[in-house]
Amino acid sequence: MNLFGMLEVSGSALGAERWRAEVVSANMANAETTRTPQGGAYHRQLVVFRGRPLSRFPLLLASLHPAHVIPAGVSVDRIVADTSPLPRRYEPGHPDADAAGYVTYPNVNPVMEMTDLLGAVRAYQLNAAAVQAAKNMIQQSLQILS
Repeated sequence: MNLFGMLEVSGSALGAERWRAEVVSANMANAETTRTPQGGAYHRQLVVFRGRPLSRFPLLLASLHPAHVIPAGVSVDRIVADTSPLPRRYEPGHPDADAAGYVTYPNVNPVMEMTDLLGAVRAYQLNAAAVQAAKNMIQQSLQILS
């Protein structure tokens, strides 16, 4: 992998982690949303990453041995709803309470969301440091050649 390939891999990871942080932010913003336009309580969203295959010649070489496909980055494959059960609380005075007086709340746990956000921020910082290191190597290479 060349230096520009390193930038491509780290750049793709920066974009994917940005999406992850945005989804966590949306989850936190809707932690108490009991009524959505689709009906019912908000469901926690999760980001599914997917490794991007190599492009051009390395991909051709990898196709000769399909078991050895090397990802050349990461992208957001899809955003899925968490299917864990939604908590219910007895609040008969709530406008969204059912006939029995229970309100269905989102399955968003703020502690889990903050942990996920810290992971996304840390991964973003590490990839930004990798981009800076690659940039420094390119600059030093240019200084040696000049």
